[in-house]
Amino acid sequence: MLRLAADSGRVDVLVVGGGIAGLQAALDLADQGLKVLICEQQASIGGHMIELSKVFPTLDCASCITTPKMSAAAHHPNIEILTSTVVDGIEPLHAGHRVRVTRRPTYVNNDKCIGCRLCEYACDTECVDPFDASLGATRAIAVPFTNAIPQKAVLNPDACGTCGTCARVCPTGAIEFDQQPETLEIEAGAVVLASGFALNAMTVKPQYNAARSRNIISALTMERLLAPHGPYGRVLRPSDGKIPGSIAFVQCAGSRDASIGVPYCSRVCCMYAIKQAMLLSGALPIADITIYFMDIRAFGKGYESFYQNAKAMGINFVRGKVARIVPAEDGDLLLHVERTEEGIGAIEPVRHDLVVLAQGMIPEWHAEACTPVHPGPDGFVAASSLTSPTATSVPGIFVAGAAAGPKDIVDTIAEAGAAAMQVTRWLRQEQQRPVEALV
Repeated sequence: MLRLAADSGRVDVLVVGGGIAGLQAALDLADQGLKVLICEQQASIGGHMIELSKVFPTLDCASCITTPKMSAAAHHPNIEILTSTVVDGIEPLHAGHRVRVTRRPTYVNNDKCIGCRLCEYACDTECVDPFDASLGATRAIAVPFTNAIPQKAVLNPDACGTCGTCARVCPTGAIEFDQQPETLEIEAGAVVLASGFALNAMTVKPQYNAARSRNIISALTMERLLAPHGPYGRVLRPSDGKIPGSIAFVQCAGSRDASIGVPYCSRVCCMYAIKQAMLLSGALPIADITIYFMDIRAFGKGYESFYQNAKAMGINFVRGKVARIVPAEDGDLLLHVERTEEGIGAIEPVRHDLVVLAQGMIPEWHAEACTPVHPGPDGFVAASSLTSPTATSVPGIFVAGAAAGPKDIVDTIAEAGAAAMQVTRWLRQEQQRPVEALV
């Protein structure tokens, strides 16, 4: 139930995205007494950060950082959260913005659902778990993951057999098989775009043959394998459950390549590969771990030391470009590597059990399709100027986090705080404008 906008149809700030950037901006704004509405397209807030095992360079638990912010936002009296909600359009008004959103059906009434999970326990239909990168299994109706917020069940209509078992065991009658999309129109004084990033497709470079082997995985899949609450509880090769003895990280597999439309550097790939390699070294002490890279970009505080520590641990760093990956019949992978330590070298084949591709970061949501903001040449939301990195081309619409371009968690949180500050300043300036200026 939309409470803050129910009476007046207006909130002070609408935040698009419930990841770490959106949560931080919302909390900073709400603590100043502003009424904030978060619209998140997934069934739970938390974004990509809640999927991670640990963060670099401190190796702190990602959930231990994200979950308290999720809980704080969910319980803040000035914050309302709409999950499973997409923003269809943002239209500037003479004083604020009109925002059209659509709440997708989850076939569970969130006002009635108490999160008891009896429907999940009773359901006997299993399907792949998207939270675990489709490596694990979940039920056709289930809470998205253990620490999801809100703790509300979601029904997967593609997997559900409509047997009615979940409806019969639900103590509050929350199951609604006939639920339909709901369109809402909200007026917001200001908007923060914190829609985050997506990874480009694993198949964007056909020479890597990711579609032919389950043992060529994405970095986010590796995060789930490394997580203590991951699909297997330990690191196993997806195709056959084998403990991998030789693991390769292929850097710049989806970035710095104009031929696939991603000419820019995705910035964080080097550091998360080093982090994952260090965690793998602890989980699989006898495994050979190799990172194939073009350049190592250790750009933040403590990042260079992190990189040097990884080398001291025995992780192999090979300067070279992987030209091709060929799956073998036994599930292993043959990498054709051009070593470039001393210029152009011969291409040599190297065999590995498991390969992790560093995909490029691309915009999760193309704001220009339904808002008047201007994108940059990379497709991310463009800042209005170098001196106002969170302001967009449209007054009253601001941007934070990876919606503005690839960045790490530290910079994302800092930028979210900056966006909140600019929003507050802008709203105060609008309140001080004479009435005739608003007409």
